[in-house]
Parts: sequence; structure tokens; C-alpha cells
Amino acid sequence: MPWFQSGRRRDLCAILYDAGELRGQKLKTRLESYYDARIDPQSFYGTLDALVSKGHLERRTEGIYDVYALTDYGAATVEAYHAWLSERVRDGTATEERTVTEERDD
Repeated sequence: MPWFQSGRRRDLCAILYDAGELRGQKLKTRLESYYDARIDPQSFYGTLDALVSKGHLERRTEGIYDVYALTDYGAATVEAYHAWLSERVRDGTATEERTVTEERDD
């Protein structure tokens, strides 16, 4: 999963995990809304191309639009990341072990 370390790649996959499939522009709009910032189109579509080439996403053409969806591999990667993150963030509280470790570091 090291390739999945980019926040933008994770966020795009998370949006598609929730939405199922989206046209490229709709996906870009949702990500920009989440980030509250404009994303350079060349950078955005470059990220999508990379996700397709690595097997996380599939792309199909619908008229003049490219439509993106997670592959089974992409969905499994999102689920694995969610499980990993859930182990570290439980109900928004730090685990006792983490709190004790941080106190020792002070």
C-alpha cells in the first residue's frame, strides 16, 4: 500500500468509494469542495491517470465524458486504509497507550 500514501489519491478513491462512479469533472468538483480550493486540471487528471495505471480506478467513456470508478483492488485499498486509520482513531479519543507515551516524551 505504499503507493497509496498521497492524500489526494486517497481522497479521490474515498469519494468514489462513496459515490460509486463519477464523471471526471464531477469528481474534481467534489474534491475541490472538500479542499475548499481550486485544483489545477492538469495535476488532477494526471493523478487520475496514475490511479488508473496502478489499477485503483477504471475509466470508461460515456459520450464525451470520462467516467471513473474504483476497481475491486481500489475498493480493497480504501477499506484497508480505513481499518488502519480506525485502529488509530477511535471515537476521536487517544488510546491510553498513546497518551502515556506522549506524557513520557514531554
